[in-house]
Amino acid sequence: MNTIKQQNSVNKPNGAGLGRIFKATHCSFKGLSAAWQYESAFRQELTLAIILLPFAFILASSNHHLLMLISCLTLILFAEIINSALEALADAITLEHHTLIGRAKDMGSAAVFIALSLTAIVWGQAIYQYFFDIFVLI
Repeated sequence: MNTIKQQNSVNKPNGAGLGRIFKATHCSFKGLSAAWQYESAFRQELTLAIILLPFAFILASSNHHLLMLISCLTLILFAEIINSALEALADAITLEHHTLIGRAKDMGSAAVFIALSLTAIVWGQAIYQYFFDIFVLI
């Protein structure tokens, strides 16, 4: 039984060991490239993240706060990639209306909405605090 488990793990398409890590990294970059090429929402959110990133360094009141601001931006991209992957898989199965597939797509969209809402709250608080501190000093 143990031999079967070993054979299955060695015969995986991406191999094993260090080679598997390189192949998995290559697949990850292909996924990012596909998201950029085929998903306008991902392009918009990545552009927004790139624009906001420098402001995170200005708005952050501590290293932990900076990490939170950057993590929120990353969470949006993560949620969008998962949502896009789910939609691509669902569309590959059928383009016809199906209740369960529609529900899965709606849940993926909800994940993106939650990530965007969290980001709006965290960034909104950081912006408010930044300007509140400026007005208090004046």
